Amino acid sequence: MTAFDTLNPPEPNLIDDCVHCGFCLPTCPTYVLWGEEMDSPRGRILLMRAGHEEDAPMSAAQVSAWDNCLGCMSCVTACPSGVQYDKLIEDTRGQVERRWSRPRLERLRRRAIFALFPYPDRMKWVAPFAPLAQPTARFLKRFPRLETLAQLAPPTPSRVKLPELTPALGTKRGRVGFLQGCVQRVFFGNVNAATVGVLAAEGFEVWAPPSPRCCGALQLHTGIDARAEARETVAGFEHCDAVVVNAAGCGSAMKDYGHLFRDDPEWSERAAAFSAKVRDVHELLAEHEPQAQRHPLEMVVAYHDACHLAHAQGVRAQPRALLEAIPGLELREPREWELCCGSAGVWNILNPEPAAELGKRKARNLLDTGADAVAAANPGCALQIANHAGLPVYHPMELVAASIQGTTLT
Repeated sequence: MTAFDTLNPPEPNLIDDCVHCGFCLPTCPTYVLWGEEMDSPRGRILLMRAGHEEDAPMSAAQVSAWDNCLGCMSCVTACPSGVQYDKLIEDTRGQVERRWSRPRLERLRRRAIFALFPYPDRMKWVAPFAPLAQPTARFLKRFPRLETLAQLAPPTPSRVKLPELTPALGTKRGRVGFLQGCVQRVFFGNVNAATVGVLAAEGFEVWAPPSPRCCGALQLHTGIDARAEARETVAGFEHCDAVVVNAAGCGSAMKDYGHLFRDDPEWSERAAAFSAKVRDVHELLAEHEPQAQRHPLEMVVAYHDACHLAHAQGVRAQPRALLEAIPGLELREPREWELCCGSAGVWNILNPEPAAELGKRKARNLLDTGADAVAAANPGCALQIANHAGLPVYHPMELVAASIQGTTLT
């Protein structure tokens, strides 16, 4: 008996890539907070190695260390040995969810989260009450997870119904599929509308179907089986030449489908081929010379690197280039760009106290830039930063759209 079953265990050859050099330590949020070896990437990898040993069932210490990981992948960027920690932690978390019995209350918390967030049709009934959540947060001090959920609620959810097909403007460059997402479409519909508008202005015909409802990112990054959502996403978009995403977590998950289905004879090739077509919107736009005129946007903006964009997908230069091309916009860089803001999918709901520490640290660094606003390409980051920094947070596509349209942002 080992800690792991045979369904996608963390691969020993990937575990062996880690030479325990320690370059990951100063970039790991939990190690920065607590200074504990078990709460570092190399410490968690050692526990994965132990999980493959015979007569070594999964332990509470292992589960705690793996649960504490934000999955931010900053260690992937920092690692000189190319350790694929992203694949290791996702596979390990899947093992935990199948093989570890959590306390009943914790199971109920997790079920409640995933009974709501991946379902836009359910969230739309909750969204009208979101503006009431923040004022009630101060009455929930005894319930930190509920308090955090209330604090993070967007004050004015933006639900915009997109046309299924938006024609290209000017010279047509191609046709792309666009994932609307679950949280993104309900609470950040304005971001989706801005993204489609920018793509159309730059010559892309945009197909944005209402389904699939969810790509499975929140589930995949937490260890819950996301294969049903992944199959639906692949089947829905695999005929497209390119599939565009504007949420960092979604793009990271969709680019990882090949790994998720690596041992599935029916889906492995389809998933890998699909993942190769997924493009973050900044990636796609940076590959083409702009054809839409940019108008001045007089703003000072601090750029926040969403972890699943910068670390998991390696997309760092492209958003900055798009923003720097806006006349009048001054882009500023915060300290500790590589450290997570503490959102990490649903990690800030499951771990509210350390998430708040990271959120406040990120807020200080952003505020110290003297910027008027923050640019962030992930909905979780936007909510976390707005809560702790008190600055307006815009998706880069909102800024680019305003520049193209010659409008101001409020």
